Amino acid sequence: MSRAAIRYAKAVLSLAQDKRTTEDVQKDMQSIITTVSDSAELKMVLNSPLIKSEIKLASLKEIFKSTGELTQNLFDVLIENKRVDLLGDVAKQYIVLLDKSNNTQVATVTTAIPLDKGLSAKVQAKVKELTGNEATIENVIDESIIGGFILRVGDLQYNASIANKLTNLKRELSD
Repeated sequence: MSRAAIRYAKAVLSLAQDKRTTEDVQKDMQSIITTVSDSAELKMVLNSPLIKSEIKLASLKEIFKSTGELTQNLFDVLIENKRVDLLGDVAKQYIVLLDKSNNTQVATVTTAIPLDKGLSAKVQAKVKELTGNEATIENVIDESIIGGFILRVGDLQYNASIANKLTNLKRELSD
C-alpha cells in the first residue's frame, strides 16, 4: 500500500468525519473496491497513460454516479494530481482507517462452508478475546481447507484447518 494512498484516505476520512458522513463514504468506498477488483477494464483505464484524464474522470463519474459529494471530489483530486491509479488502494485504506477510528477491524475467516450466525458469533467472541476490539467478520469460502477454519485479524493468523493438521501430521510422520 503506497503512502500516497494512505494520505488521500486520511484526508477523505477527516472530511467525512467533519461532515458526519463516514458511513455514506464507507459505502461508496466499498462499492469502489468491489467494482475496481471485479473489472479488469476499469483497472486498465485507470492505469493507462494513453487514456486522457478527462475520459477517466467522465468514466468514474458515470460508473459511480450514485456516490456522494466527497467521493466525487476524491475523483477530481486524484485526476488533477495524476494519481487516479491509486483509487482502489485509497478506498481500501479508508475502510481500514475508519475501522481503526471506530475501534473495529476486519477479521477474515476462511471456512470450507459458509458461516452461520452461531459460528459467526463465536468467531466474533474469539476475535474480541484475542485483540480486545470488535471486528467485522468477512467470510471467505475455500473448500481446499477441508474443514475447520483460518482466522486472520491484522497481523494475527490462527490456522485450525483440517488441511493444516493433515500437513503437520504428514511432516511428523516423514521425519
